[in-house]
Amino acid sequence: MNTPFISLCPEITRANALTLIDWLEDEEITRYLSDSRHVSRSIEQVISRVQLPILTHLFNQGGRFFMAHDQYDVPVGFVRLVKAGPNCEMVLIIGDRDNWGRKLGASAIREGMKLAFFEMRAEKLIAKIHPDNVRSLSAFLHSGFLLESETPATKSLVMNSARYLRLLRERPAVHAADIYITEIDKARLRNLVDLELGADIFELEHEIERAIVVDPREVAEDVVTMNSRTLLQVDDEEVEVALVYPEDADDRSGKLSVSSGIGTAILGYKEGDAFNWRMPNKTCHIRIGKVLYQPEAAGDFHL
Repeated sequence: MNTPFISLCPEITRANALTLIDWLEDEEITRYLSDSRHVSRSIEQVISRVQLPILTHLFNQGGRFFMAHDQYDVPVGFVRLVKAGPNCEMVLIIGDRDNWGRKLGASAIREGMKLAFFEMRAEKLIAKIHPDNVRSLSAFLHSGFLLESETPATKSLVMNSARYLRLLRERPAVHAADIYITEIDKARLRNLVDLELGADIFELEHEIERAIVVDPREVAEDVVTMNSRTLLQVDDEEVEVALVYPEDADDRSGKLSVSSGIGTAILGYKEGDAFNWRMPNKTCHIRIGKVLYQPEAAGDFHL
C-alpha cells in the first residue's frame, strides 16, 4: 500500500531499546530533542542492569511509551505521551532516516491523538517543538494543531478534545477509506462503548466517531453493518465472518465481536475496501471481498 501507515505498539523489547540507542546517537535525528544524550545513557543503564526480554514497565515510568511500527511491523520511531492533570504532552521521533518525507510522522501523530483523547481521556494535547524543526512543525500544523505560545527556544502547539472530535468528523480521512454506520447501530455501539471495560475499546470508539452516519433504509447494501455476514481476505487467508455484538460472539462459528480486533477493523467498510490494521501481535492486511448478507438490505431492521 502507498498510503502511510503507523501503529503504536506498547510493548518495548530489549531489541527495541538497542534500536533506540542507535537512533539517539545520530545527531541529525536528535538535534531538536532536548537531553537526548541523557536519555540514551539511561536506556543503556537499563539494558545493562535488567536482564529481561520485555522492558515495557521501565519505559512507562512517568508516561506512556510506544514504538512506532510501519506496515511491515518494522520499528521506525517512537511516541511518548505524558499526562499531567487533564493535559497530555506528545514527543515523537521517526528514527529511521530512510523514512523521512513519507508522512510517517503525520501518521504517528494521528495514532498518538487517538490514544491521548480516547484512551487517556486528555482534554488538551501539547507538542513543544523547536522553531527550527520545520518538518515537525509542519506535520503537527497539518494535523490540526494550533500555535498557543512561543519563545525563542520553543513553539507550543495544542489540540483540544473538542477540536479533535470536530476535525475527526469533518475532515476526510486521507489515510483511510470513509466508513458508514447506521443511526441505530451507532446508538447501540455508543451504549456498548460506555459499558465495555476492554483495553482496546478506544479503537471502536474512534471508528464510531469518524464514521459517516446514515439512515438504516439508505445504507448501501455492500457496507458491513452490524450482524452482516462478510467474506474477507486477511493476509493470505479467505475467511467468512459475521459481525456481532459481544454477547453473540463465537469465534468457532465465525461470529466476531465488534469490539475484537478484526471486528472493529471491518465495521463500516464496503466491498473492495482494503487497509492495514494492527492486531495485538502483528499488522494484518484486510480486504472486504463480498458482503454475503446485510440486515438492512434484507429488510431485517430488528437485528
